[in-house]
Amino acid sequence: MATFDELLQHIGEFDAFQRQMFLLMCFISAVFSPIYVGIVFIGFIPDYRCAGAGIPELSNDCGWTLQEQLNYTVLEPNGSIDSLYISQCYQYDVDWNNTSLSCTNSPLNITSQLPRTSCKDGWVYNTTGSSLVTEFNLVCGDSWKLDLIQSCVNLGFFIGGIISGYIADRFGRKPFLMSTLLITAIFGILMAFAPSYPLVVIFRFIQGLVSKGCWLAGYILVAEFVGLEHRKTVGILYQVAFTVGLLLLSGVAYVLPHWRWLQMTVTIPYFIFLTYYWCIPESPRWLISQNRKAEAKVIIHSIAKKNGKTVPDFLESLTADEEGEKQVPSFMDLVRTPQIRKNTFILMFIWFFCAVVYQGLIMHIGSTGDNVYLDFFISALVEFPSAIIIIITVDRVGRRWPWLVGCIITGIACLITAFIPHGLSWLIITLSCVSRMGITLSIEMVCLVNAELYPTFIRNLGIMVCSSMCDLGGVITPFIVYRLADIWQDLPLIVFAVLSTVSGILVYFLPETRGRALPETIEEAENLHKQVKTTKLATTYLEVSKVDI
Repeated sequence: MATFDELLQHIGEFDAFQRQMFLLMCFISAVFSPIYVGIVFIGFIPDYRCAGAGIPELSNDCGWTLQEQLNYTVLEPNGSIDSLYISQCYQYDVDWNNTSLSCTNSPLNITSQLPRTSCKDGWVYNTTGSSLVTEFNLVCGDSWKLDLIQSCVNLGFFIGGIISGYIADRFGRKPFLMSTLLITAIFGILMAFAPSYPLVVIFRFIQGLVSKGCWLAGYILVAEFVGLEHRKTVGILYQVAFTVGLLLLSGVAYVLPHWRWLQMTVTIPYFIFLTYYWCIPESPRWLISQNRKAEAKVIIHSIAKKNGKTVPDFLESLTADEEGEKQVPSFMDLVRTPQIRKNTFILMFIWFFCAVVYQGLIMHIGSTGDNVYLDFFISALVEFPSAIIIIITVDRVGRRWPWLVGCIITGIACLITAFIPHGLSWLIITLSCVSRMGITLSIEMVCLVNAELYPTFIRNLGIMVCSSMCDLGGVITPFIVYRLADIWQDLPLIVFAVLSTVSGILVYFLPETRGRALPETIEEAENLHKQVKTTKLATTYLEVSKVDI
């Protein structure tokens, strides 16, 4: 019985149709970045200080300088570890209704005798733009509310990842993709006009529920339409498109420093993507796995026509399983058989590790300068070498070894950084770049291999469930970074080193998927670890068949 991968060798593995599909899906990958890390800009925290109700009027009458205003608006730092917090969140308790206040009898002369109080008149922000922080005053006692927004996004990723995987495998890739695009677009716009903080949290959570599934559905479609020789390249470049989105996000945020305009701008593309309904078909692989061969044949003929190819005669024998029965995805399929169960647990841990180390390194290292836009841009640039390394190595030495080495290098770099004196900043920055490249390589590799280890009818479900651990890792990463840093500033790096090393060891126990066809059945997925010779013989037979034809 012929397989879809064999069919692609006749109708085109990466010709005009696949290139068009790939380009369209890359746009989706790029615009996912504002949802994943957009909090950096829409929740930007500028310098701020307590506002004084009578300061503007008295300052105008007396001609005070900014420093004179600060003398009784902001407490002087006392040299303790809490001095910054005190100077931003507390002020002198001045009675501005006191008629005796004047330029000659001002609070400036008596501030040392006034009691302290929290910022009861609001805050003054040193910025020309706006963010969630400046609009809803998410500072001081309410600073945790900004963390809650991002935690809700990650929680949405986690819940949505589990649910959406089943939906995409049960009802199809295209219906799922289009519905998630629409929901993301609607709630993105609603967030841009949200009048209150609770609504911002709700709308952002709903975006998290569907947006990651949308991104992964685009990746699954790309992987299922191209031949195995091109699958790893488009998988890597699909993630590179996300990095390009990071670069573009920094530029757009610089031009639009007001969070509502920024939110609206990065959401508009999702409405444009709704036109994909007329541009992309359903995955023939999925249709065949659901025993909907008539619909699959129509799409296959369309692909062949677009690529200028002819459909081979063995199209009628195309199948995804021996019995030809409709396969219904189930969560139990991820753990029912020994090899798939082993792969599932290993991939879940690696996804978790990737999120903790990737986000944790960003939080721990902090910015390299005073310009958040430039810092964000530079940190995104570091990710490109990882993609280049993967493209160069995975076809020559396979998936496992570059992946394993990337994990180990990340662990070694984190461990060394933890014991380097802080005065050697150049060495710390260099090792930080090495760590960032290593963990980025791991993230890109787990996305690539995850899709190659599951049969078609549970492929989307397998990726969604395993990658949901990435979102769980994102929820707890701030606690790992900041709570452990209270014990020892570089203790989080030790945790990252341990996680990286363990992940590298686990990678060794995954099957090598270089040169393998995507598994169509549970049996094929179970036998991935012993299919090398079989694949080679099948390829030889296919070549002989081509000559006979």
